[in-house]
Amino acid sequence: MKAHRGFESIPLRQCAVQKFYIQLALTALVVGVLFGLVWKLGWLNRLATYFGETRDELKKCNWPSRDELWQTTVVIFLITALLGLFTVGSDFVLVRVIRSLLGSPSLFLP
Repeated sequence: MKAHRGFESIPLRQCAVQKFYIQLALTALVVGVLFGLVWKLGWLNRLATYFGETRDELKKCNWPSRDELWQTTVVIFLITALLGLFTVGSDFVLVRVIRSLLGSPSLFLP
């Protein structure tokens, strides 16, 4: 025999389902009213015009070829790796210099 668990009773489930549908209907109503307001104010036409003009301007751009894109990507990775190595090397040298100045070789390392 199963014990009654309270929250799994049919009336509570029906109430939760009804609450969900009420929230869904209110959300749809708010979205619909906002859409109507935006339409009435002409914002949708301005947004469509903006996207159309943006698309036209992007067609005028000089896009890189696949080979150019690959070459610049490789250059960026190499420069990033070199900067990382420079940072690690500078940190290592600075730690050694500071250790030698302070006279404590175990100051920064356990």
